Amino acid sequence: MPDPKHHDDEPNPVAGQTAFTFTRRRRTQTGVPFTPRRIVLAHDAIERRGGSEAVLERIAGYVRRHHKAVALLTLFDGGESIGEQTDQVRRIAAGRSRLPMAGPARKWMLPLFPGMVNDLSGWAESLHEEEPIHLLISTSSGLIKNVRSPENVPHLCYCHRPARWLWDQGEEYGRGRGGRARGLGLALFGERLRQFDLSGTRGVNVFIANSNHTRALIERVYSRDATVIPPPVRTDFFTPDANVPREDFWLVVSTLEPYKRVELAIEAAAKARQRLIIAGEGTMHGWLRAHARSMVKQYAGGVKGLVEFVGRVGDEQLQSLYRRARALIFPQIEDFGITAVEAQACGCPVVARNLGGALDTVIPGQTGVLFDKPEPEAIIEASKSLPNHPKQCRVNAEKFSEKLFDQRMGMQIEQLM
Repeated sequence: MPDPKHHDDEPNPVAGQTAFTFTRRRRTQTGVPFTPRRIVLAHDAIERRGGSEAVLERIAGYVRRHHKAVALLTLFDGGESIGEQTDQVRRIAAGRSRLPMAGPARKWMLPLFPGMVNDLSGWAESLHEEEPIHLLISTSSGLIKNVRSPENVPHLCYCHRPARWLWDQGEEYGRGRGGRARGLGLALFGERLRQFDLSGTRGVNVFIANSNHTRALIERVYSRDATVIPPPVRTDFFTPDANVPREDFWLVVSTLEPYKRVELAIEAAAKARQRLIIAGEGTMHGWLRAHARSMVKQYAGGVKGLVEFVGRVGDEQLQSLYRRARALIFPQIEDFGITAVEAQACGCPVVARNLGGALDTVIPGQTGVLFDKPEPEAIIEASKSLPNHPKQCRVNAEKFSEKLFDQRMGMQIEQLM
């Protein structure tokens, strides 16, 4: 049955109609032969595979299937593989990123960021001069969206959020190891970078936001509207298994960075004497381990194994954790939060902060429960009313599948060209 929200002459993702197939047919009908377009990609930093890299990989796959991915511009390239599609694209890193120790030290290189962005703008112009490009697509949670596209070349930005360290969560970067120095750097150079960011976004033709939360931030910070397209979630891989029983442990899947608020989950687990498994790595790893020992000693008599750090895990282990955990604890204000959807895809309910992307992904009373205050007691109280509806979790997660992402993004890409 057709989706009543779509006109007959528009791609219809709900009906399974891909944007690319529709656009190619329309061009054929009008007598204009289809030729693949040359597209340049841009991404803030390539260091490890996370949620933003999953989006980049999916976009790269679409571009490579239907057009030509000319290059991938990035401020920092750690040489890591983030996916089969992205690995096939030529990478161009900003000149200053090749300084000794630039990767580990990039948080201290704030004054150099505008120059690095301008360097990449020069690369985009050079690529265009070699052979005309037709579109620049940036995926950004930092400053890469400020790369200038060549004249008359549209710029599509998939924005994960305006840079949190620059606009609304700078205080979080003053916490933990090295926090004082990071805070001083933002105090000295933050205003200059904000002006650079505001000016650069004028070159973006179309903003895509990953959630309604991010859309509101884009409007507030940049005074621009955005279309919401949720990130792709591997719902074909993250699936429930009725033969795997749920176990009595909470789960956190997160990079161990200040704004992720993993310490709240640790404190809640210690006070509730609830087993907690933490999967992920980051700069706060050592501090959080010490904090866990202190909290368990203070509130749970020092019982061993109550809080377990398992580091960065592979896909199979992560799938197993989602299938076995009683709940995913999601204590941060996230822009979208792919892990919350991955957990639901495996039938695992979510205990999430009642702000940010969780408002788009968690259905209270059906697929999880939301808490208001960033306090361990609020997490403990919320967990007492955790729903147990694995089928509803799965149905909700399927709204964020990779296939739907391809259709929604494909429509935007084709219409802009």
